[in-house]
Formats: sequence, C-alpha cells, structure tokens
Amino acid sequence: MKIWRLFFAAVAALALIASSGDSPQERYIARYAGIAVREMYRSGVPASITLAQGLLESRSGASPLAAEGNNHFGIKCHDWTGRHMSYDDDKKGECFRVYDSAEQSFRDHSDFLRYRDRYKFLFENETTDYKSWAYGLKKAGYATDPAYPSKLIKLIEDYNLSRFDTMTRADVIEEAAAVEEKVVEEGQEEEVVEIQLPVSDKKERIHRRRKRPRQEKKPLTQEIEEEFEGIPDTIPESPLKIEEAKPLDLTKAEEFRFSMSRQMYSRNGVPFLTSAEGETYSSIAKSYNLFLKELLRFNDLEADEYLAPGTTVYLQAKKNKAEKGLEKYIVDGDNENLRDICQRFGVKMSAIMKLNSLTSDYRPLEGDTILLRPQ
Repeated sequence: MKIWRLFFAAVAALALIASSGDSPQERYIARYAGIAVREMYRSGVPASITLAQGLLESRSGASPLAAEGNNHFGIKCHDWTGRHMSYDDDKKGECFRVYDSAEQSFRDHSDFLRYRDRYKFLFENETTDYKSWAYGLKKAGYATDPAYPSKLIKLIEDYNLSRFDTMTRADVIEEAAAVEEKVVEEGQEEEVVEIQLPVSDKKERIHRRRKRPRQEKKPLTQEIEEEFEGIPDTIPESPLKIEEAKPLDLTKAEEFRFSMSRQMYSRNGVPFLTSAEGETYSSIAKSYNLFLKELLRFNDLEADEYLAPGTTVYLQAKKNKAEKGLEKYIVDGDNENLRDICQRFGVKMSAIMKLNSLTSDYRPLEGDTILLRPQ
C-alpha cells in the first residue's frame, strides 16, 4: 500500500518525534503512528494503546513474529486459514498468524479487540483514557503479566503517545500539505527504464537504456483523503452501545400492524419483546395479529418450541446485515449456535449464512469470525 508510506511520513512529521534520539522505539512510532490513528477512527481503539502494545509485544518490531511474520501483537491462529508460523510462547511451538503486511496486523489487532465480547467493555472508556484501557486489557485477559498495564502506561508517557489520541483527519491533511510544500517538482522528472531485447545468437541478453517522463503523481493530500474514504470523522461508538436494546417509541405505533399493548424494544431497527412467564410463540403471535409460522420465520425457527422467559422475540423480519459498527463477531466460546448470534444482532440467519458461505451443519467454535456486514 504505497499510500501508507506517504501517510506515515505525514503523520510522523506531525508527531514531532524528538530529533535528538534515534532509538528503535522512536523509529517504530514514526513508522506506524499513521496507521494507529487511522485504526482509531475505524475501530475506536486509542492510537496510544495500539502503539504501546505494538512496541511491547513486538519489541519495537524486532521480535521474530514481527520481523518474519508481520505479526506485531502476538495474535495466535484460532480460525486463521492463512499463512502461519510456529513460535514458543505459553506453550512450545504455538501457532501464530502471518500477515502480508504490518498494516494487516494492525487492522486484525483492532478487530480482535472490538469484536470479541471479552474486550467490548473497553470501548465504554474514552479514547483519551489510556490508563483505563491499559488496566482493562489485563482484566480481560490479554496478557498474564501482572505488570502489563504499568508497562503500557510507561511507554505511553515516556514517548507521549497520548498526543495521537486527539489527532484528527484535519491534522493529518494539514501536515500532508506542509510536507508537499517542501517537495517542489518543476516539470516532469525523468526515470531510467531498462529495455530487454531478444536473445542473440550467443545467448547473451542485450540491454539498452533510455529515459521517459515520470508519471505525474496525485497530491499527497488527495491520496490521504481518498484513503480515508468510508472512515468516519468521529470515533465510532462502543459496540455494546450500538448493540443494546432501545425502547421503541410508542408514539409511532401506527407504523406497525400490531397493537402496542406493552413496552417494546428495538434492535438493529427491528421491534421485539422479551417473553414473560407462561407465554408461547403461539400466544404472542395471536396477541400481535401475526400468523404463528410468520412469527417463527421472523425468529429463524422452523417449528414451534418451548419459549423460556426472557427470550427475545422479534415481531418483524430481521435485517440482512447488522448495524454499522458491528461489522463482524468473533466467537469467544463454544456454547453459541448461529441462530443465537443472529438473534443477538437482529440479522437473518439465511443472510449471514450466505455472507459467510456457511452450511446448515455449521457450529461456531471459539475464535471463528462471522461477518455481520458485507466487507
């Protein structure tokens, strides 16, 4: 990704990394600060936390996992189907993911935190509250080292990484413009191009050289703007807040063809109720002027079954994709089935099966990634 090399240069300049030192830590920060900021706006993980974890987990990019596998955060294979490598960690010869680039590793790290249940509470903290994030990571089990939070906090404070947590897109563009001003190109530069002619009788390859105009480049500011397309200008909401049930506005009851006789809720824009003791799917269907088969279809059921109190029962068809900010779900345990997950996010099971190319006998396993929205 050539654009990221330019992006790193622009953000590194804004970082104002001390010129008096050239330590591995400073070089690491200069190289990856840009992508950490972009990931903050894409996922909500503070840039300071991303950089501190990268520094610590990868030994400033020098660990075998980072140097050989572009794995900067020590993420293990789980359901990984790509390239992998063995490395001695908690156990001998454990399986770790291998990425095509460091950018992929940073993105996977952000998704690892945002879409696993055990880490979602972290996103209730402000992105500027790096101490709560550091202690929360330890609480969630990211690392077994009791000193893990204090190590992250020390890195953040020693290298002033918290300044990246308040960086905006405008900051990046402004610095890119400053960088461009220093690069003045008059006319088109020329580059040497080597032309290989056919093989001669002596089986020797003849080379000639000529010059051609270098292709014009897009302005750096324009390339960064294009790279930011699709990424919001604000930090995304906590996944827990997006997912939580919202009371349905009863003043809009006319929008629905059933009577609002009790408090209703909405998830992913789909109205639902929570079943009470003694209710059945049949009784709920009757109360809300629905056919039983219709209600069962709304809830991904083929036949009537026992309805436990407190169960979510949708009263309209679920959506084909989850809300923005809930792009995927990473399974944390082996006790969920696909229908449970689809009910939780208010999405049709048939749509999720198609999106993920799943068969009817699929059973989620810990570490599996289930897409909830087209990527």
